[in-house]
Amino acid sequence: MVAAGQAAPDFTLKASNGQELSLADFRGKNVVLYFYPKDMTPGCTTEACDFRDYHPDFAKLNTVVLGISPDDVKSHDKFVAKHELPFPLLADTDHQIAEAYGVWVLKKMYGREYMGIERTTFVIDAEGNIAKVWPKVKVKGHVQEVLAFIREELHRP
Repeated sequence: MVAAGQAAPDFTLKASNGQELSLADFRGKNVVLYFYPKDMTPGCTTEACDFRDYHPDFAKLNTVVLGISPDDVKSHDKFVAKHELPFPLLADTDHQIAEAYGVWVLKKMYGREYMGIERTTFVIDAEGNIAKVWPKVKVKGHVQEVLAFIREELHRP
């Protein structure tokens, strides 16, 4: 997994807003890059809606939010519309970006092993470096913790 202090791996992916977005597009802003397993599942919906509810607070801190999962753009479009998400979701269908960030891992559930996303959030500073990593995210209270980090560590009024 990439660590704090390292340059964030750049990428270009198709987004729910119909565009192709690159991490480099957001140079000069802080970026919350959160990887999540699947659209429309309970934990992922709660996390996305928490980021939605705090979106104005992130915007005031010169910070954009980007969600990434292996779902395709069509799935992301439904998820964004259903929950009125004000930020783009990126389609990493071949999980190359998840692999570059080290969050495509062997998972176990109900005695079954499979490869999937380990819910992880990265904060990338305005220069494109990893400022903070939250691996194995527990959704409850997570968005507020990310917001507090940006407010206290990265915000320069």
